[in-house]
Amino acid sequence: MPPLPTSAVVAALRSAGCVFAEDEAELILSTAHTPDEAAAMVDRRASGLPLELVLGWAEFSGLRIAVAPGVFVPRRRTEFLVEQALAAVPGASVVVDLCCGSGAVGAALAARLDGAELHAADVDPAAVHCARRNVAPFGGHVHQGDLFAALPGTLRGRVGILAANVPYVPTGEIALLPAEARDHEPPIALDGGADGLDVLRRVAVGAARWLAPGGSLFVETSARQAPLAAEAFSRGGLTARVAVSEEWHAHVIIGTRSASAS
Repeated sequence: MPPLPTSAVVAALRSAGCVFAEDEAELILSTAHTPDEAAAMVDRRASGLPLELVLGWAEFSGLRIAVAPGVFVPRRRTEFLVEQALAAVPGASVVVDLCCGSGAVGAALAARLDGAELHAADVDPAAVHCARRNVAPFGGHVHQGDLFAALPGTLRGRVGILAANVPYVPTGEIALLPAEARDHEPPIALDGGADGLDVLRRVAVGAARWLAPGGSLFVETSARQAPLAAEAFSRGGLTARVAVSEEWHAHVIIGTRSASAS
């Protein structure tokens, strides 16, 4: 089969409603190994499959993160969480990526923290399998289980950066999400309960026991939820603040354990 003309791929994607058809065509053609594979990828994208799942990877914080069906696709706005963590705890020697999904956040942190010990955890077996691929280049360990119960007890009191990209969409708003998220991502990675903060509160309650003195917890949330999320951090014994990126429309709650804590 001869190579697919870029113009034909662009036309097919544009007719399917892809707003960035030219960019997507370039990514598909550069990822596919054969014309037949490229044609199949175009068909999958035209049918509504998210581009990242068509490609098998997502760009995140300068890395190519492997993604798979049934696993939450990392959002570019979450790079703001990574930057906040690196700025707040630049010397972190132990990193935990809780609710890790693909492991994108943990991989991005480990890539910038030379020699940091990396652990990631998720309750979903598909996410754990995917995350292992992404953290392996950094010597990371991935554990399956419910939040802190998944982690080795030896991490208690040692974690410098605890990143938890928890689900925070209120249950009643799941149906309002774009079809790419609503139809192709696992509900467990999206649904945060009635007000979207159920999982965040559970993380906030337990975080202080795992953080090293001076270590911090980082959680992404929405502008509307940020005040209640910060209160939950404070009730968990952490000093809370909110970081905001207007560019990315991102809000990250940062909770720090006192450096003098014993």
